[in-house]
Amino acid sequence: MADFLKEALELARRGVALASPNPMVGAVLVKDGRVVGRGFHTYAGKKHAEVIALEEAGAAARGATLYINLEPCCHQGRTPPCTKRIIEAGVSKVVAAMADPNPAVAGKGFAELRAAGVEVVENSEHRQEAERVNEAFIHFMKTGRPLVTLKAAVTLDGKIAAPEDNYGWITSERARAHVQEVRHAHDAILTGIGTLLADDCRLTDRTGKPRSRPLMRLVLDSTLRIPLESKMVQSCRNDLTVVTTSAASEEKRKALEERGVRVIVCNGPKGRTDPVQVLEWLASEKYLSLMIEAGSKVNWSFLAAGAVDKILFYYAPKILGGLKSLPVVGGKGRLRRRDAILFRNVAITPIPPDEFAIEAWYVRES
Repeated sequence: MADFLKEALELARRGVALASPNPMVGAVLVKDGRVVGRGFHTYAGKKHAEVIALEEAGAAARGATLYINLEPCCHQGRTPPCTKRIIEAGVSKVVAAMADPNPAVAGKGFAELRAAGVEVVENSEHRQEAERVNEAFIHFMKTGRPLVTLKAAVTLDGKIAAPEDNYGWITSERARAHVQEVRHAHDAILTGIGTLLADDCRLTDRTGKPRSRPLMRLVLDSTLRIPLESKMVQSCRNDLTVVTTSAASEEKRKALEERGVRVIVCNGPKGRTDPVQVLEWLASEKYLSLMIEAGSKVNWSFLAAGAVDKILFYYAPKILGGLKSLPVVGGKGRLRRRDAILFRNVAITPIPPDEFAIEAWYVRES
């Protein structure tokens, strides 16, 4: 049982950047100890993993066991309910790693299968791994907003930029390749106008791997200082959104829109953009995950607004020192040690030979 569920999870992972805004799902049909059907979901392909596996199995699906990482859907969406197809195919047993957090399903799929005489087993052994595979989808279903990861490349003393010459990289090529894989797994990426003006960055997904939709790039720019000749604007292919305020120039806004750039207004305090409104807009567009790659001020604005869910810091074996080098988080900060922002579930990933990444989840105040 465990091996077949692990195979279903591996199949599900093949949907990275291809399944969103749907969950990543893998399905394995087994009869008499032999796999008779496999499938994984992609948004463009429409068919759900279960249906693909059933079609591959054909008549062999009758009396078979379906192994799947997520509860089969039981509602009409872009496709008919998978539970109906499973029942009609004569599958005798379904083994799932977890229930679907989507309120339209949330145990109803299991109940429908049981009512039709299909044995249902919820295998908790692989639940944690299944949750990890679909952490953005689960978060979106529970909160109604995208999962936000604050990423940074930092020195051992927590600096992200030197006061003068900032050419070159903090981390190694190997660490940066890891970042590209993380970017690929996200729906959207955000930076601030300060970072764009300093680096003339593109913020594209450079893995070369297929996606169901482009990585949406966002730039926080309160007064629309973004140059029309910047690499970001020049590379726009309906994948760039500039977040501004009502104080921005209407003429500049039109010039950007003529180049295919979407411009949205998210007025915040003190003439700045509002992180919470940015997340609300992303949610309305069904972007399940956002990666922040920005400077100290933007990092603090999202942390201060409670708009960060986890951090992903890549550490290089370097020290910049000094009081003028920029820290990973700037802004006003917390004025008392006891008010520090807390994180939990800290995980360390070695990046040989001498670097490492730290991932940790934001602790929300009760």
